[in-house]
Amino acid sequence: MTHAEQAEPPSREQVPHFKVGRDCHGNWVVQDQSAVRGGLFVNRDAALRFIRFENCDGPQAVVMVPGVLELDMCNKPKPAADPHPAIDSQRLRRVA
Repeated sequence: MTHAEQAEPPSREQVPHFKVGRDCHGNWVVQDQSAVRGGLFVNRDAALRFIRFENCDGPQAVVMVPGVLELDMCNKPKPAADPHPAIDSQRLRRVA
């Protein structure tokens, strides 16, 4: 088996996906698939420059939206799991 056969193609889920389009006011909009990263831009070049910056010039998928694309940043990132779960106060009282 050669080295090329051993390497797997990158997963679709690993490649960030950005939508690019214009809102109802004519501003350029960029939004990622999870609605966590994005913004409003004065022109298309600035929008694409933002995507390159966010991905450190890495591979990304850009979808140009032909209709109106409104910025929606309501999807908040999920907090990381707490590495120190809350201490059971009942158990603490019994030990003390």
